[in-house]
Amino acid sequence: MSDGQRKPTRIETTAKRRQQILEAAIMCFLETGYHQTGVRDIANRAGVSLGNLYNHFPGKHDVLVEIAALERAELAPFIDGLAQPRAPMKLLENFVKAYAKYLAVPENVILGLEITSEAIRKPDIARLFLANRNALVVALAKVLERGTNAGEMRGQLAPDETAQMIVELIEGSAYRSVLDKVPMRHLRSSLLDFILAAVRPD
Repeated sequence: MSDGQRKPTRIETTAKRRQQILEAAIMCFLETGYHQTGVRDIANRAGVSLGNLYNHFPGKHDVLVEIAALERAELAPFIDGLAQPRAPMKLLENFVKAYAKYLAVPENVILGLEITSEAIRKPDIARLFLANRNALVVALAKVLERGTNAGEMRGQLAPDETAQMIVELIEGSAYRSVLDKVPMRHLRSSLLDFILAAVRPD
């Protein structure tokens, strides 16, 4: 049997089935909400038996743990981008554009809200998603600190607090775009102008 026709290994088959279930769960959460989704709904959507699903995920809680790992992977390019050896102001500009574009996808915002509502009730879930977000904030804070040290940004800027507010501002704008049904692309330009003006030296 050639490499192109080889039979998938058991590990590959398990990984594929796990991904299939995870994607089905995400679609269910997006369409009906986390709390309105039952494990049987996920199994039906994935086209697997309930027993098969439980072999991969003991419950919905475990699906959220897996989604946290996926989010960490999705945020990695933003964090890596902020670590590039470029002018801090340019790095900030690129980050705002890229993160706003990522959050312009309504599904990302809706899933984030569903997860947040559950994280408020489940401290272990909250810790996972906060760790992801904090990694993003820390990377941005380092850029702001470099900017203030280089004189590119306001000297009185508090990097940690400012980074937190910038991330919250972008996320808040994305939530508003979904609620008001205003495409995020219409908000990105003014959002970028506001953030850059706020950090530039007086």
